[in-house]
Amino acid sequence: MRTFKKIVAGGVALVAVLAAAGLALTHQGEIAPQAGIPTAEFSPQQIAKGKLLAEMGDCAVCHTAAGGQRNAGGLAMPSPFGTIYTSNITPDAQTGIGSWSFEAFERAMRHGVDREGNYLYPAFPYTAFSRVTDEDMKALYAYLMSEPAVQNTPPKTALDFPYNIRRGIAAWNWLYLKPGVVKDDETQAPEWNRGAYLVEGLGHCSACHTPRNGLAAEKTGEFHFAGGSAEGWDAPALTAKSPSPLPWTHADLVTYMKNGFSPRHGVAAGPMAPVAHGLSQQSDEDLNAIATYLMSYRDAKAPAGDAQALIREKTATPKLALDAEGYRLYQGACMGCHRADPSGSTFGVRPQLALNTSLHAASPDNAILSVLEGIQKPAHPDLGTMPAFRHNLSDAQIATLLNTMRAQYGLQEWKDLPAKVGQLRQQTAAH
Repeated sequence: MRTFKKIVAGGVALVAVLAAAGLALTHQGEIAPQAGIPTAEFSPQQIAKGKLLAEMGDCAVCHTAAGGQRNAGGLAMPSPFGTIYTSNITPDAQTGIGSWSFEAFERAMRHGVDREGNYLYPAFPYTAFSRVTDEDMKALYAYLMSEPAVQNTPPKTALDFPYNIRRGIAAWNWLYLKPGVVKDDETQAPEWNRGAYLVEGLGHCSACHTPRNGLAAEKTGEFHFAGGSAEGWDAPALTAKSPSPLPWTHADLVTYMKNGFSPRHGVAAGPMAPVAHGLSQQSDEDLNAIATYLMSYRDAKAPAGDAQALIREKTATPKLALDAEGYRLYQGACMGCHRADPSGSTFGVRPQLALNTSLHAASPDNAILSVLEGIQKPAHPDLGTMPAFRHNLSDAQIATLLNTMRAQYGLQEWKDLPAKVGQLRQQTAAH
């Protein structure tokens, strides 16, 4: 009995020692609040540069709630572990980051720890932001601290156990956070290296376009840019695995980033629309650099393909009877903007469905969401909007419409589509 008690006591003592060691190793001290924002240190050129960097990093996209003030936080971000609410990053001293020195800002951006020493959830992509240069980090800080302060306390993030133990993020960081500025590859041209810096750093493209493992970390190696998800939408692969019926070219990518629309591929929708808006603010040189880097994940020498020939091939002969329900739904809901013949005038652009990536994807999610939600906030106003059909078409009608289009373009029907439409309708009901 005494031996057993000694074993138990020894085990308890060991657990206590390990717990104390864990607390010590994961402790992050508070950085003292600054008395005032050092606005005198910020030059107009630095602030202007920071504004472009903030657009590249999509700061306002995530830190602005629907109907809320810019960067005041409160956007609900669903995750496999619960809902995470974004923070207020305006320079308000009480509810924002106005009391944060550059040291505190830099720690959050590079190491995922806030001014008070709390670990941030990696829904905030500090794993990418850690790769930004000091010069750019200071410019971004100068811009954010020069913006209007908004007093707003977002809802608190309260995940279930054990994800509510923020110090556990220290282990996640040890596994997956690789701090350090993106280094140039001496075997590549300067344009490629600039593109790599923008894409892998503030652009954090892989955060959405790369699949994640069971611990919500991006997969590496062959999975880089192989396709992921964002806010319930599929983020297609940026590699040669893209489901697009026509290969993306360098010119396609630049056009898409600059305009939020590519005639050969379609319109930026869902969470990609505000991203495209931010990209459109960047210089032509940087957009070309991004395209050069991304094209290195594809076969840049592959034929671009003839868009008009593909449209004629896919639309010349109806695959079903013209009075089939799917065609009647198409004529009533879609044909006014999405005719195979794009002649005539209308408001905004008229994407060709025969070239649409969403309709050619293995997953129906983006096509369904486009019909349910429409496009209410396009990347640019001159693109025009698309109406939402969630109140006009039933689950069965949307499924019939989409599978008719799939059949028309020589693709297999999506299985169990009415049920999937109903699922996504319910998930997005509050939008």
